[in-house]
Amino acid sequence: MASNGHWITELIRDIPDYPEAGVTFRDITPLLGDEHGFKRSIDELVERFAGVQVDRVLGMEARGFIVAAPVAYCLGASFIPVRKAGKLPWAVVREEYQLEYGRDKLEIHRDAIHPGERILIIDDVLATGGTAEATCRLVEALGGQVAGLGFLLELTELGGRERLKGHLVESLALY
Repeated sequence: MASNGHWITELIRDIPDYPEAGVTFRDITPLLGDEHGFKRSIDELVERFAGVQVDRVLGMEARGFIVAAPVAYCLGASFIPVRKAGKLPWAVVREEYQLEYGRDKLEIHRDAIHPGERILIIDDVLATGGTAEATCRLVEALGGQVAGLGFLLELTELGGRERLKGHLVESLALY
């Protein structure tokens, strides 16, 4: 796939046929290992949501944690982890969703979001949109409002943005 020419694509490693044949995995570890690139990517995500009221920033396990926590810090907001099933030690709300190559479940603590809070969802990649859509449902189940969704990369041919209609979606680079 061709990218939109964004600088970040130079720091993304393509791994063909992972995790299964026909899938190209977009590896962000070179970006994370580059101090200037990592800082710039966080700064650009923060900039995209500078005019949006945000009470909390939510990141999905595991790469979403890496990106969402510094975005929360920069926005002066708290951070909420969303984990895979069975990883949180207290009362949870659970949502099942479809991945591009299987099914999975996400959980969030029942007290992580209060009614009316504006939640910014941050993750590394928007692919089919299944994880992001399930996360939106978790936020809404707890009475929160999705303030927006931000991604480092978006794999446009997988159509994930369509599943997030009605929400502000920002991606730094398009593939």
